[in-house]
Amino acid sequence: MDFKSALDEMSKTTRTHFWNDNCSKSDLAFAIEHGAVGATTNPVIVGQVLEAELDSYIPEIKRLIADNPTGTEDEIAWKLNESMAVEGAKLLEPVFRRMNGAAGYISIQTNAKYYRNADKIAEQAVYFKSLAPNIMVKMPVTLAGVKAIEESTYNGVNVNATVSFTVPQALAVAEAIERGLKRREAEGKDNSSMHPVCTIMVGRTDDWIKKAVDKMGITIDPLALELSGVAVFKHAYAIYKERGYRARLLAAAYRNSYHLTEFIGGDVSLTIPPPWIKKFVNSGVKVENRMDIPVDSTMLSILKRVPDFNRGYDVDGMKPEEFDSYGATRDTLTQFLSGYDKMVGMIRKFMVV
Repeated sequence: MDFKSALDEMSKTTRTHFWNDNCSKSDLAFAIEHGAVGATTNPVIVGQVLEAELDSYIPEIKRLIADNPTGTEDEIAWKLNESMAVEGAKLLEPVFRRMNGAAGYISIQTNAKYYRNADKIAEQAVYFKSLAPNIMVKMPVTLAGVKAIEESTYNGVNVNATVSFTVPQALAVAEAIERGLKRREAEGKDNSSMHPVCTIMVGRTDDWIKKAVDKMGITIDPLALELSGVAVFKHAYAIYKERGYRARLLAAAYRNSYHLTEFIGGDVSLTIPPPWIKKFVNSGVKVENRMDIPVDSTMLSILKRVPDFNRGYDVDGMKPEEFDSYGATRDTLTQFLSGYDKMVGMIRKFMVV
């Protein structure tokens, strides 16, 4: 069989799915050509796509402003965000139908400002679900987010847990999803269309552990630092399989090639930014099952010198009450909130005239 790329080969010969990590229609079309079966967005991604392809979105922005004469900047920004997600959903609809709803989703993220309010997250998630049959809804793995994940699952929303970097977070998500699914089953509701995922932002795990090492004033093998997210993801994956969780793990936030090669063969999804997709398409990546090969014990022992790695790697490293204050969570929420503010500022330029 001929393959267009290593990604195409991986998609067609292994259990590993890959998604396009933005909502640009041109980037998504290219990714689908190489086997992508999904897409993700977040406030930063939407802002980047809007900035890069602004000319193509100006007519839609002006239409939304005209159609909503009393709409606030935030309301117009969200309507544009929804419009971009729906357009991506249309591109993925053939995949969604071909795979009988098991894949072919685009993720839209709930308002980052709701990270402390479970009710608002869950309410917005139910609304987003109505936008298209192949919409998946992202929500943060904060203390409130875990509660919203259970409630949203119960309400039939396919969730994509995000702002997640650790084994304890991934396990809290899986348990919340199981509770939501079991509540549905107890009421005789059909779960056949439920395909939830839990993201671990492996690159942001790496980013935080590097910061933690700097704060400790020590140096460790740089290869170990590049494998911290891989170690966390593989550990969570092993536990998911052992416990039979119905959620699917998703790797995100790419920083190096290990974030592809070390996960090939796993029953997981990989959401890959377009620049990395192009690198992998044009590279000689070997498609072989490495998901079940553990991180080298020497590298793992080096990482275990870092307390914040242990908090993220150990099953009992953190309680849900500690998720909001974990360094990677704080950094990512701050960036997402800034990204949202920037997007609103771009909308403002067309409203204040």
